[in-house]
Amino acid sequence: MATVDSTLQLEGALARLAAVIESRLPDRGGDPESSYVARLLHKGPEAFLKKIGEEATEVVMAAKDADHGGDRTKVVNEMADLWFHCMVALAHYGWRPQDVVAELERRAGTSGIEEKALRKAQAREGSGTGA
Repeated sequence: MATVDSTLQLEGALARLAAVIESRLPDRGGDPESSYVARLLHKGPEAFLKKIGEEATEVVMAAKDADHGGDRTKVVNEMADLWFHCMVALAHYGWRPQDVVAELERRAGTSGIEEKALRKAQAREGSGTGA
């Protein structure tokens, strides 16, 4: 169970990183010549979405390696890369880490099976098929 101090530390770290990423947005003067984040954002979704896919694959590979005696710290390292690139996407689309946390909190106490069934039902209603 997380302590209040560790929760505040996590929130602070994510907020600080989000602020740096947001400062690199093109409309805030992010310079693609001097910033990796600004370069990704300048290239657009194709660039950072590709990185998210690559990093997600690296998380899976690190976890599989860890399950077979590999270096378990690689799971955390690759997950950090994945979270970072996901935060770049959040900034591009005008969202912040707090928005993801709010969604997770909204889902708290709801069975994952129930949540998935609800989303499927909503998708069917939205498609107009009623099937």
